[in-house]
Amino acid sequence: MPLAPAPEHFAPGPHDPDDLRLASRNLNGHYPWLDPAVPVPYGHLLAASAELGRSPETVAARLTDLGYENVQRCEGPLPAAVSPEDAALLKTVTSYSSTWLDVTEPVSLRQTVASAVRENRGPAEIARRLTALGYRYRPDHPPLPETPGPRDVLLIRTGTRGDGEWLEQGDTAHPAHVLSTAAELRCSPYTAARRLLALGIRLPYVPDPSDDLLLGHTVDAHDGHHPSRTASAPGHVLAVARETGRRPGEIAARLRELGCAAPEAELPDAPGPEDFVLLSRNLDGHAPWLPVNTVVGLRLEHVLRASLATGLSPAETVARLAGFGHWLHESARLPGKADERDVALLATTDRSYKDEFLPEHVLRSAGLTGRSPAEVAERLRALGHRVSDAVEYPREKAVLRG
Repeated sequence: MPLAPAPEHFAPGPHDPDDLRLASRNLNGHYPWLDPAVPVPYGHLLAASAELGRSPETVAARLTDLGYENVQRCEGPLPAAVSPEDAALLKTVTSYSSTWLDVTEPVSLRQTVASAVRENRGPAEIARRLTALGYRYRPDHPPLPETPGPRDVLLIRTGTRGDGEWLEQGDTAHPAHVLSTAAELRCSPYTAARRLLALGIRLPYVPDPSDDLLLGHTVDAHDGHHPSRTASAPGHVLAVARETGRRPGEIAARLRELGCAAPEAELPDAPGPEDFVLLSRNLDGHAPWLPVNTVVGLRLEHVLRASLATGLSPAETVARLAGFGHWLHESARLPGKADERDVALLATTDRSYKDEFLPEHVLRSAGLTGRSPAEVAERLRALGHRVSDAVEYPREKAVLRG
């Protein structure tokens, strides 16, 4: 309960040092003082008991003698004693205040796990200690874990603005929360899901140890990226299907349950070796896998490189990739045959078919390829890119850089 400020003129009369400590808000015998017109918080009563080594009942009686007639109490009998370790649990853990824990309200999950993390104790032990001190939890709250959980505070945080938003026991966490929190904490999504369940948070699915494999999580090489960035790639789904013997459609359905944007295309149950090559970023048939770009589609550079690697024509390459959900922008113009010079040219830029090539982009590509700016502009237009005609590009070849 927040304390109202004591009147400026108020000060306790001459008392022994212990009485002065009782009457001071900070239990140090100095201003600011408790206001006799305001109820003495229950947390102050318990903290004073621990500070002075007296029972809460004795402290309450002495506060009454000193003129503090309204001393807050718990619903049941006062605890027989309060230890200094117990006193550390009496302050709220909110970021912007230092108030006593309110005995009239159930203890929040955030308060419990934050105290547990601070003391390296299991949340269940903290709950038992607070209950013994007269605080209460919701009658229907599920048991808390006995083991410490150093990630618990961040696991239950759902909002980052202000003091944040926090999951409470009985709440249902969105699957995306599990994935994003696991990525932030660099832990297994399955581990995060299991701990949330142990804390009394509900999930719309039952966690399974195999979920980590489906989500592309590895203990040795987890970079903190959101799992859905990996799991949404068709190549990843097919690779997991090959490794586990499960159908790609089954894997995609499970990924959607886990909060991932799984491939929408119906993936084949028996892809060929060339398909894995086409779907890999490095065209080696292994991860990392090519994600489906829903904004600008395939990079033509990948199409031409894949054509050279597999012997398929650019048109055949695009058709095969389209069967896996990849698509080529409508402005793209496919050459009849892949050419290393086109691959080298496209590798010098990150411009998409939605972007216009400005003179500085053309000049940069010319400098990196040793071709003339005019030749670069003409070739980019032939491949379907928009190239600015604000200048007349010179025919002289650029001096090769790099």
